[in-house]
Amino acid sequence: MLRTITSDSNAAGHTVTTVLDRRIAEFNPPLEAEYKIAFGEAVNAIHESAESTDATYVIAPESNKTLRNLVESIEQKNVQSLNCRSNAIQKVSDKTVLQKHAEAIGIATPKTLAFSAEDNLETVVQAVTEGIGYPAVVKPADAAACEGLSIVTNKNQVANAINEITKSASAKFIVQELTQGIPASVTLISNGSEALPISLNEQNVSLKSPKQASTYNGGTVPLDNPLKEKAFATAKKFVESIKGLRGYIGVDLVLADKEPVLVEANPRLTTSYIGLQKVTNLNLAQTIIDSVLEHKLPSNQETTGYAHFAKIKTPNPTNKALQTALKMSELVSPPFPTRQKTETYALICTKGDTLQKAKNAFNNAKKQLITTLNSGGRKQR
Repeated sequence: MLRTITSDSNAAGHTVTTVLDRRIAEFNPPLEAEYKIAFGEAVNAIHESAESTDATYVIAPESNKTLRNLVESIEQKNVQSLNCRSNAIQKVSDKTVLQKHAEAIGIATPKTLAFSAEDNLETVVQAVTEGIGYPAVVKPADAAACEGLSIVTNKNQVANAINEITKSASAKFIVQELTQGIPASVTLISNGSEALPISLNEQNVSLKSPKQASTYNGGTVPLDNPLKEKAFATAKKFVESIKGLRGYIGVDLVLADKEPVLVEANPRLTTSYIGLQKVTNLNLAQTIIDSVLEHKLPSNQETTGYAHFAKIKTPNPTNKALQTALKMSELVSPPFPTRQKTETYALICTKGDTLQKAKNAFNNAKKQLITTLNSGGRKQR
């Protein structure tokens, strides 16, 4: 996401400064920005950079209030923030509060029970068994992506699911009924009072048992589905009901048989940005700036073709192989070398006139990347 939004910002004519951890900076990643290195304390580096800019955008997860606290610290320094307001981030980051609010305004949500890590296990199991049944989804109340999320198919798995959540020091968690359907998201741009849905996106999510790791693997932009307009209306209604949601927002839904069911909202940049950038006629970075600073929404938005993106497992690269791989236009997030593992991960995004062409291009890019890494960056005959 960082690489994509800096590219858009640069293309829009802005000078960009970003903060990088020194462990990433030493690989000289291809960011179209001047960058500073955060030596241990990222918050101080962010504040230092923010004070010399016209506006600041924080990319961070909601987990453990990280996004909210960083944005709030920027607001307290009277620096112009392009993020959602910190109080709005707080409201939608807590999935318990979000679910109750959505239900109150007439939006369909999964049946949900809220608990604390201090609650008696037998009481939790009984409540889940009688109130929701199985299978059920267990997840932290404030995590991002699939962190701490698992699916339980019987009461004996509940304890393991809770243990996985408490490993991340989350004090609260929720249990929801499993809604059958297509995992999707709606991308919106909001000026703080009016929200404009600009894309319906398919999500590739793997739900696993507590002993395994549930993962968000990527997706497709846009998603063609008969429930598109209903999904747009649901997401728009929700975003406009929360004062302070502005700029770029993602709303996660399950497209069930007859209606979209709202699961959660992301008051931040989401991975779908990577795919949307390739198919929209908008410069998304400038669109965020215009919506927040000028309260303007796009008047002419359309998409052309399809983008497919996914996380893939790769061999742990040598530095030479990494530098060769970075020349691939399809490689959005490179597989940075690690000392502890023999494998690592990369994110690839491709575009095609049709969805199948986009997926074919993805498979070809994946093969090229793996070949490059296995060869150590040497040219292939």
